[in-house]
Amino acid sequence: MTCGGCSGAVERVLKRLDGVKSYDVKLDSQTADVVTAEALDYDTVLKTIKKTGKAVNSGEADGEPKSVDG
Repeated sequence: MTCGGCSGAVERVLKRLDGVKSYDVKLDSQTADVVTAEALDYDTVLKTIKKTGKAVNSGEADGEPKSVDG
């Protein structure tokens, strides 16, 4: 995410994803913190973000590093 359009794309898909309680997309650090309902799994969030065409370089769920190859 190198521009406002990039972060906006990620925000838009997270906003529409059922089960997302909150999110904070930070352009300056190129990160997205996402809080979800228990029923929404990491892989679904990852795939949704990847559909925007943005690169995902690292992931974490419940404090544990996760694969971004999903």
